[in-house]
Amino acid sequence: MSKQGSYAPLFIIMALSILIAGFWNQIPYLKSSIDWALNPTAGWLLGWNTTVGMLIVVFIISLISIIAQKYATDQKQLRELKKEQKTMQEELKKVRNDPEKFLELQKKQMASVQQTFSKTMKLSTRAILFTGVPFILLFRWFNDYFTVNPYTFLGFLPWFWFYLIFTLIFTAILRKVLDVV
Repeated sequence: MSKQGSYAPLFIIMALSILIAGFWNQIPYLKSSIDWALNPTAGWLLGWNTTVGMLIVVFIISLISIIAQKYATDQKQLRELKKEQKTMQEELKKVRNDPEKFLELQKKQMASVQQTFSKTMKLSTRAILFTGVPFILLFRWFNDYFTVNPYTFLGFLPWFWFYLIFTLIFTAILRKVLDVV
């Protein structure tokens, strides 16, 4: 399977997400099988110490996500695209005092940014193929878990915001450590 990527996996995962969200409570087998897998693992961690357990779960999710991104995407091509963007920004800085050249380069850069963004998105979607559905199932499980066991992290954060903040932190650190674009 090529690491070039396409938008098809993104649309498939989005469709599956909608189906999972819509039928979560209507298909008992779906919900009960996820409960069977996650209650003894993530549920045990959250029951042991909710904040520390959630930090561990979020770290593991971030790690899996970064590893999938590293090995499911073309890191070399993503680095090249990032390097191109950086070069164009440096060129713009050099000519910022010449309005005519600046405007010309800015137009070129805008066209390039659109093309680069499209390529980057296409390359990055392949990782979603491996992580999308499991993460959606995990989110549904989290929602059920924290509905039954209400808890605010650090005294004021609901589970979703705690998850989001620490995912951003762990992902930034893991990207550096594992050298992922």
